[in-house]
Amino acid sequence: MNTGEIKRIISINASEVVRLHKRIHETLRYSGRDAQGHKEWKEACAQFHARYDSLAFPGGYEAGVAGIASGDAVSIETALCFLEVRPYFFRSGYMYKVLLRKIKRANLFPEQLARLEVVLERQALWRAKRVGHVAA
Repeated sequence: MNTGEIKRIISINASEVVRLHKRIHETLRYSGRDAQGHKEWKEACAQFHARYDSLAFPGGYEAGVAGIASGDAVSIETALCFLEVRPYFFRSGYMYKVLLRKIKRANLFPEQLARLEVVLERQALWRAKRVGHVAA
């Protein structure tokens, strides 16, 4: 799978995580009304939790983190793509921080190092804007 395809999958999966998470909140409103409402909420929760790991990170988040640590080329490339895409969904900010910390320690090819530098520059700009916004 090439970089463009990995990024496309990350974006599509992020949209699905958002949809599943939104469904939990939609059904929560009706969970206390009757047995059917409660059942729909429980099903929404079960579906979210059953699919989250594989949707949050192609190949599974936990496996990906372990793969980065062991030097797995696919996990490293997928993590770098995740950092470049920076998807937004439940717990993606936490995942971003963990993946960034892990990828900084990984053995990267020169092209991957250059891509990581762009990610780090983008993060520094984001932080500078955020600090400037908070101070304003």
